[in-house]
Amino acid sequence: MTVKILHLYPDLLNLYGDKGNIECMRRRLEWRGIDAEVVTYTCDDSGFDLSDVDIVFIGGGSDREQKIVCHRLLEHKNELKDYVENNGVLVAVCGGYQLLGKYYKLEEETIEGLDILDIYTEQGKKRLIGNIVLEADFTDEKIVGFENHGGRTYIGNHTPLGRVLYGFGNDEKAGVEGVIYKNVVATYLHGPLLPKNPALCDYILTNAVRGKNPEIKELSPLNDTLEKTANEYIVNRFKK
Repeated sequence: MTVKILHLYPDLLNLYGDKGNIECMRRRLEWRGIDAEVVTYTCDDSGFDLSDVDIVFIGGGSDREQKIVCHRLLEHKNELKDYVENNGVLVAVCGGYQLLGKYYKLEEETIEGLDILDIYTEQGKKRLIGNIVLEADFTDEKIVGFENHGGRTYIGNHTPLGRVLYGFGNDEKAGVEGVIYKNVVATYLHGPLLPKNPALCDYILTNAVRGKNPEIKELSPLNDTLEKTANEYIVNRFKK
């Protein structure tokens, strides 16, 4: 089995080491004897094709970079929506998260979103910056990361990725962070996110592997002593 990971616009969307998420997914597959193929799609590429992709990753970027990427991705809006609705695995971080919604309203303009998620983002008066700790329903392991966003994202009836134990979250007030929709994981958490959260990484990978072989119910366990120690250190330092 080979899991194909598509990294969209790494030339523009790669804040806070988001490429580390790609490497984490690749390594955790290979450590289990599963081949991983990582391909990129940049501003210079053509031939957008999701037909054999198992995981799509969209990282974070500045407002300027988001506008460039969204303009280009709108050309592939239908392909991306069909991919998601057909249970394709998609991971979106920060700017990538905002792009999945209906729009991102800035002070002087509005960036049209891909309308994949029923969410929207509006610029706030201050940036929300700092470490963040979440609890999620699909794992006993806390989810940790770093948030730095000026936008306030309103997720309506969507299921959040987790409840905020420490930090700001989607809009500073609702007490939740990110979105899970079908096999989409969308979040503001940088860091990079996945090396510090092996349970979340395996949740994403399990969905991708099941998409290729529904008979696989779970991935084989790994020795995550180092990763869990790092995770627990952050949780114990910042939780309320």
